[in-house]
Amino acid sequence: MATQDSDARNATPIERARFAVRRLTLTDFRSYGALRLDLDPGMLVITGANGVGKTNLLEAVSLLVPGRGLRGARLSDLAKSAQGHSNAARAAGWAVAARVDGPQGPSDVGTGWQGNAETELDADSSGASARRTVRIDGETQRGQAQLSGVMSAYWLTPQMDRLFQDGAGARRRFLDRMVFGWDPAHAGRVAAYEQAMRERLRLLKGDRAPDPGWLDALEETMVTKGVAISVARLDVAGRLAHAAAEGWGPFPGADVTLVGDVESRLAAGPALAAEDAFRDALAAGRAEDARTGRTGAGPQKSDLVVRHGPKGQDAALCSTGEQKALLIGLVLANARTRAAEDGGLPVLLLDEVAAHLDEHRRAALFEALDEIGGQVWMTGTEVDLFRPLQGAAQFLSVADGGAITLN
Repeated sequence: MATQDSDARNATPIERARFAVRRLTLTDFRSYGALRLDLDPGMLVITGANGVGKTNLLEAVSLLVPGRGLRGARLSDLAKSAQGHSNAARAAGWAVAARVDGPQGPSDVGTGWQGNAETELDADSSGASARRTVRIDGETQRGQAQLSGVMSAYWLTPQMDRLFQDGAGARRRFLDRMVFGWDPAHAGRVAAYEQAMRERLRLLKGDRAPDPGWLDALEETMVTKGVAISVARLDVAGRLAHAAAEGWGPFPGADVTLVGDVESRLAAGPALAAEDAFRDALAAGRAEDARTGRTGAGPQKSDLVVRHGPKGQDAALCSTGEQKALLIGLVLANARTRAAEDGGLPVLLLDEVAAHLDEHRRAALFEALDEIGGQVWMTGTEVDLFRPLQGAAQFLSVADGGAITLN
């Protein structure tokens, strides 16, 4: 296998205009004490019995972008010493490092946790702990937002099959992961908005009357960041809607809309008018927000509404199989749009994606992934499901104890 550095030097700009993990190193992460993998930039198939650590590999890659990863786990639960123990807060640390190819060339990316229970408790409401260490090309970063500039990844897990049944928060996170790829600054705006929102609620619920100047300043941060968040979401939702409406073979077209109070104001007029209206809503809602302990207006209330295009039916009312097909269709639509418009094709992490698809849909999925290009990680217990990819994908087999062999 050629080395990553020689690949990067010889690649054309088009070939490099995608993200790919070329080397992955794990230290005391989940089921892996020490692991290093050198990887191809295309499709990867990871097979093995249940419980041997296939999904752990995908989770490690998902932590190279902002957020809590594909499982949304506590930092302490990711440590190998925490596996099988009830008190995960006593766990030692862990680390994930990777050499990543991106549109701007290769980068060395790393993240980890030092095994401090106090640090674990410092996580914010989105689960993105400011204390999780992030390093890019040897430089320690102040937070996770900078990861969006050097790595882009998107994932589907069996737990996401309930996306259209779950609350609006899950769908916002689904959309935000797409936005991170298009607009790396989005992660920082979301973090700043949530921090200001939490601080505002703390002041409103306090025993003393809040300082009016400080309250105004927090609400101003929420207004500027919040409207910018909605603008970015609307932009990506619009791109997604255009591609998703077309469908892809057995994956039906979908009607996609982002709805919310800020989005409605943006649709009705300029961004400055939307900021004024949001500012007024926050000021008018102070008493009610203090009573309920929740912010009643803002982009944290928005929802991504998806309908089955050919049937004209709300996704939540579709069958389980139709919902799965819609979900895969949205991911393919995002990848196809990224490949066509800016070339920054994200790494796709597809956990057990083939297990519940019939042969026709599996074939269509493999064909779509091959046509889009880019690096795709797929897991499964049955290698036979992936036989059509023999010769086109790198096959890895995981055994008990985390031993990995390249097939």
